Parts: sequence; C-alpha cells; structure tokens
Amino acid sequence: MRKINMGRVILGGLVAGLVINIGEFLLNIALLGQLWNQAMQALNRPMDSGVPALFIILGFALGIFVVWVYAAIRPRFGAGPLTAISAGLIVWALASLYPNAGALPLHLFPRRLLFYSALWEFFEIPLAALAGGWLYKE
Repeated sequence: MRKINMGRVILGGLVAGLVINIGEFLLNIALLGQLWNQAMQALNRPMDSGVPALFIILGFALGIFVVWVYAAIRPRFGAGPLTAISAGLIVWALASLYPNAGALPLHLFPRRLLFYSALWEFFEIPLAALAGGWLYKE
C-alpha cells in the first residue's frame, strides 16, 4: 500500500479550500446574507461585519480534509473524478448534512437556511474535491 503524499494533500486541499470559501461567500454573504442577519437578530446576536477569519480557516481545513479522504480511498476505488466526487459526498455528509439535520430540532435557525446550506454544499464540496483531487498525485 502506498503512502499518502501529504504535500499534494496540502496543495490540493488549499485549492479545494479556495473553492469552498468562494462558494460559502456566495451562499452566505451574497445570496443569504439578509436571511442570516434576520436569523441572528431573532436570536438577539449581532452579526460581525465582514467574514470572520475562523470560517475562512475552517474552509481551508475542510478542503484539506476532503483531499485527504480522496487520497485515502483512491487505492481502493481508483484515481479519478468519480472517486473525488465520492470523497466529496462523504465529507458533505459529515460536515454539512449531519450538523444541519442535527440543528433542525433545536429551532435556532429557519429550516430554509439549513436546507439551502445543505443543498448548496451538496454540490460545493464534491466540486471542491474534484478541484483538489485533480492536483493530487501519489
């Protein structure tokens, strides 16, 4: 069994993280920004101006993680776009579907925000996995 090329995981992960961060900006600031502001006001919480640095760092960390998952499953499933999409869907289930579904019964945020987020990321994370996986080499 070959070792995972961590240099390529980082490189591909940074590209995947860039895709994720751009997607999250488009979704949460450009498209749903007003709805998020309303939801936070309903919780009596102020919205920080700009994008918090923590979310950007987490976007890059998620990108690295999705490329690592791709590298880990690649020996079993083979290199290529279907394996990258599979890695992206695995990470989507763990990073988006599970937390959003878990937040539903808490009634903290409107259901549509959680649904839109999970649906958007269903496409965003596999796309990021494709971009990052394209750069990964053993």
